[in-house]
Amino acid sequence: MEEILLIGNPNTGKTTLFNNLTKSNEHIGNWHGVTVEEKRKKFKIDDKEFELVDLPGIYSLTALSFEEQVAVDYIFKNLDKLVINICDINNLQRNLYLTLQLLELGINTILVINTMGNKKFYNEVNLDKLQSELGIKAIIINADNKKDIENLKKLIKNQEEIDNNIKIPQYYNLFSNFDDFFKIKKVININDNMLSNFITIKVLEKDENIMKKFNISYEISDKYVNKIAKIRYDYINFISKRFITRNKHSAYGESKLDKIFLNRFLSLPMFLLIMATIFYLTFFSVGAYLSSFLGDFIQNVLGAKLIGFVSQICNIPWVIGLFESGIVAGLGSILSFLPQVVLLFLFLSILEDSGYLARIAFSFEDIFKKVGLSGKSVYTLLMGFGCSATACLTARNMEDKNSKIKTAMLTPYMSCSAKLPIYAVLGGAFFGASNVFVVFLLYFIGVVVAILLSMILEKTVLKSKSQSFILEFPPYRVPKIKRIFNIISDNLKQFIIRIGSVIFSMNIIVWLLGSFSFGFNYIPTDGGISMLESLGRFLSPIFVPLGFGNWGATSALIAGLVAKEIIVSSIAIFNGINASETSVNQQIQSSIMNPNSSVFFTQSSVLSYLVFCLLYMPCIATMGVLNREIGIKWTFISILIEFILAYLISFIVYNVYNLCLTYGLGFILILLLGIFIILFSIIFVVKHLKSKDKCKLCGYKCKK
Repeated sequence: MEEILLIGNPNTGKTTLFNNLTKSNEHIGNWHGVTVEEKRKKFKIDDKEFELVDLPGIYSLTALSFEEQVAVDYIFKNLDKLVINICDINNLQRNLYLTLQLLELGINTILVINTMGNKKFYNEVNLDKLQSELGIKAIIINADNKKDIENLKKLIKNQEEIDNNIKIPQYYNLFSNFDDFFKIKKVININDNMLSNFITIKVLEKDENIMKKFNISYEISDKYVNKIAKIRYDYINFISKRFITRNKHSAYGESKLDKIFLNRFLSLPMFLLIMATIFYLTFFSVGAYLSSFLGDFIQNVLGAKLIGFVSQICNIPWVIGLFESGIVAGLGSILSFLPQVVLLFLFLSILEDSGYLARIAFSFEDIFKKVGLSGKSVYTLLMGFGCSATACLTARNMEDKNSKIKTAMLTPYMSCSAKLPIYAVLGGAFFGASNVFVVFLLYFIGVVVAILLSMILEKTVLKSKSQSFILEFPPYRVPKIKRIFNIISDNLKQFIIRIGSVIFSMNIIVWLLGSFSFGFNYIPTDGGISMLESLGRFLSPIFVPLGFGNWGATSALIAGLVAKEIIVSSIAIFNGINASETSVNQQIQSSIMNPNSSVFFTQSSVLSYLVFCLLYMPCIATMGVLNREIGIKWTFISILIEFILAYLISFIVYNVYNLCLTYGLGFILILLLGIFIILFSIIFVVKHLKSKDKCKLCGYKCKK
């Protein structure tokens, strides 16, 4: 079986081509870190089997980040493999820089020029002359077009094996004229002449990764770096003038919409407005209607039939309780939120595919720099709104170690989709239609806390170095129906698998611990205190200052460490919610307002609880990823900080909200303003007293 490498710049349609060649459904995005490790999949051309390896996007064979180093290392280990080098037809001049380096290495390459979008925006390429000039096979395709994919397969099948007469770019001999070229080549001492020449060039370019990889120590002047780049770009300009005709409409990524979305005053308000609209559609209106419909179907149709069937066959109380409270009521409350989870992923994917999120990353770059992060962090943090564990993996693409640690540590503060049921059920019980503002506030709190924490870490123990940030603006475009369907089906599959495995098992364990005493007496019939209640009563005093010092709320938080979705189903179990004609979620909402329930709240304590659920320790899966990516030391520090911040902020929220209920919002705002003025005055005076070289007349520093 022959292995083929798929290589290209980010945002050239590389993953789209991988998906269509291998019939896969990998995530597609205009971001660093979408592919952080090689992905491989088998496919057939007639009767012959191939394995396509999708490498992370790179701009050249000089790696500037983790995922680029993954790609470069893999290329050097597989110099004898066929390479599909994909380029964007409207960015061919920049994309060819990588192509030339592949040719310098003598790699057997097929150049695939991808067309994306409306044909009237394409540049024109003289394919025959370009093939002749570069000495490689080339093809122009639309990576989403089945016919074009078949044509590419034919080209792959007919591609000849690499030979010793492979054509090297005509500028290549210019490199050997550099003074240090042959001196470095002697130090390298590699038998393969082509590889030896290429490594020599990379040393002249001061490629530290290459020098370290091949154990080369040589002092190099900076003068060669720009000279080598200029030689390559001069050749690309030569190709461009002769073989590429620029279309006047092909200004890639430029749009009149950017006057709004990239406006320094409008970009942030527009982003907040768009996100608020998404939350409203997800948690209320469309999302709420679909969740209610699905919940009623699960409970009144599927659940009722299951419980009726079990009751007829076996009338043992604990068996009926297992199916009624542990399975139907527990899992039913989680499954009913499936539409909202899918909607959130759908909207975020539409924003990404439309080209909007790339602009947001650019807009936030300056803000992120000030708090010690990079625009690259935007993708990781946005992924945190889906799944924290998956998002933390993408933090490895940071070339700066401290930025990587910070980004991974901050990701759990982004409210993941697993917390949606908590906000919808608990918040909906006390705030009704106004819960949309509560949910938006929770997401906002998570982001603000992450930014403030990053500022503190940047000023203290995790000072970041300057990082490169290259991001292309794709044109604004309408996401394709096929793409939307793939997103929905993929997330639906993951959600159901998660519920059918971890959440189902944990739900049963929670029901078991909450329904039986240490003497294994079944509590509903025999009475007594359950095992989980005993643990909850022991720990619950810790949370009394936060307003939710009852054992059920505490035990639900413990269960939530496995998966945050379990918090809602645990509350259903603790409060004895059974499947009935009334919606399970409605029963939960009624029960948590009753002081006699195992889990109960007031309006102020539920707000405190929601904030705590937002900020406290992440799920076990995320902890495992953090441990693997940033080490046990920083993982422990991260978890400790999260718990402390969750406790402090929940304490503040609980007490401030109670004060607002007692004295009114105006009173509290004036009080806070007064405190702020006092603190500002103290800080100002302290700085003034410490300052030297002050003017003797006014006490301030000035030229006079």
